[in-house]
Amino acid sequence: MSEMKLVIAEDEERSRDMLRKMVEMFCPEVIIVGVAASVAKAVEVIKDTKPDIVLMDIELRPGKCFEIFPQLETLDFEVIFTTAFKDYAIEAIKYGALDYLLKPIDINELSLAITKAARKRKGREENTKLKQFLKDIKSSAFQRISLPTTEGIVYAVVDHIIHCEAKGPYTIIYLNDSNKYMTSKNLKEYETMLAGYNFFRIHNSHLINLAAVVKYRNADGGNVEMKDGSLLPIAQRRRDDFFDQMKNFTVNPGKPDTA
Repeated sequence: MSEMKLVIAEDEERSRDMLRKMVEMFCPEVIIVGVAASVAKAVEVIKDTKPDIVLMDIELRPGKCFEIFPQLETLDFEVIFTTAFKDYAIEAIKYGALDYLLKPIDINELSLAITKAARKRKGREENTKLKQFLKDIKSSAFQRISLPTTEGIVYAVVDHIIHCEAKGPYTIIYLNDSNKYMTSKNLKEYETMLAGYNFFRIHNSHLINLAAVVKYRNADGGNVEMKDGSLLPIAQRRRDDFFDQMKNFTVNPGKPDTA
């Protein structure tokens, strides 16, 4: 089998170095042509190197790997997703018959996944399964999530979620019908579950639906007004990323509101 090019997209330096060593030692059929620690860098590296295979962490701070694909002209590579969370995203990946590896990565599983991806990639112009997966993850089959509460399970439409608020190990989910639910999952789990649905973590305690943002205010160090009237603080280190994300919802982005 001819040598194939591989890119590693992983935001944690330790995990990135570990993956590099494992690939170099146990996967002789591929050569690493680039690494990336963010969505923006991954887009750049993939465009520049035109890899056959990408090892891609689902979470690439401050975003998610699903933000990479719309920025590429073609999806002519195989993807092996990696994650530390067995969650909603994994269910979608399994449904799409794509490969994924749970962290900590097992050497044998990594080698098998790369070998399989290399065989699938050979001679293929475009990854049709990946294209279908990206379409499906936006479809009605994946637009609801289950919210475990003390009274039972609430099945919420993703678009109806205004924001999620951390309360210790729990999370309060605010919906657009003015209902709110205390759930037994932490905010990190919801951040991962809602990857690819235009949710953004503006603060350690707040995950928001970007489509439900009404206004950004400079007052009190910076906060956002949501459709339900909530005023939520935005961490200073996350403001620039917030404005970048909001460009997707603004036809002619201008200066932030100074009210």
